[in-house]
Amino acid sequence: MSALPDVLRILDESLSMGGRALRMDPHAPLLGAVPELDSMAVVTLIGALESHFGIVLPDDELDAEVFATPGALADFVDAQMQR
Repeated sequence: MSALPDVLRILDESLSMGGRALRMDPHAPLLGAVPELDSMAVVTLIGALESHFGIVLPDDELDAEVFATPGALADFVDAQMQR
């Protein structure tokens, strides 16, 4: 089961996007395209994802590609849950 629906909800809540994230395509650009996703928001988002999914997102594996699209972020979360 994909983490995408939960990732979209967490994105929306963490970034106070007012429902916009819930309508995002999995391939929609995030970094550089969503003004709410600044460096501080990334930290908040990581914490929210870790708390919700009960996982740890390894710092050394987090890069711009992980946050490129909602689908990429959900795939990364899915991979961490498989560990």
